[in-house]
Amino acid sequence: MQQSFLGRLLHLADPTLPIGGYTHSNGLETYVQIGKVYDKASADQYVRHYLWYNLKYNDAALMKLAYEATIVAQLEDLILLDQECNALKAPMEIRLASQKLGLRLYKIFSRYHQENSLVQAWGNHIKSKAVYNHYCIMYGFFAAIMKIPLVEAMHAFYYNAAIGVVTNAVKLVPLGQLDGQDILYELHDDLLQLSEESLQMDRSLIGLCTIGFDIRSMQHERLYSRLYLS
Repeated sequence: MQQSFLGRLLHLADPTLPIGGYTHSNGLETYVQIGKVYDKASADQYVRHYLWYNLKYNDAALMKLAYEATIVAQLEDLILLDQECNALKAPMEIRLASQKLGLRLYKIFSRYHQENSLVQAWGNHIKSKAVYNHYCIMYGFFAAIMKIPLVEAMHAFYYNAAIGVVTNAVKLVPLGQLDGQDILYELHDDLLQLSEESLQMDRSLIGLCTIGFDIRSMQHERLYSRLYLS
């Protein structure tokens, strides 16, 4: 029997949601232009490093905390997590991208939960410009509101990130479509392990900085030619 939350999860994690995710490479465009990512093997390495050493300790970990704060209706904790996420995103383009994607995610899914007091309260904070609306916070927020189990929400969060990076690599390197599918297929075990480890993340490890990713994202702001916004 199909699980009742599956459709909602697929909707929430859909990489084709009209929130603008496809316009951001998260620094990958810089890596390609300077010749660090140039073929299937280097693209595979980039994707794995991004997931294991960046996303795991930042957005994925914060998504879990946002989910848990929403379950117990702790609005102030959600606001603090949103502020923490904003402080951890040093590159301007990455910080602004996360805010825009999160706000658009809220605008889509808040329409279906208008009677929820937490959704209403967050909407009031948006109007008063008291929150940043980072994507990972909003994803965890609505995953909890839609009663999607955390372990599945986390797995889909990683998959959404992985397919976004792989799609960008196919366009930027460029790679063949089958090369991209090979990279994604070989990531399935990683995504499962990452999901399990993120659920047990030591709170003191959240925010570990990956200097290389931050520097390349900052350099992206001044590239001579760009296809992506970040």
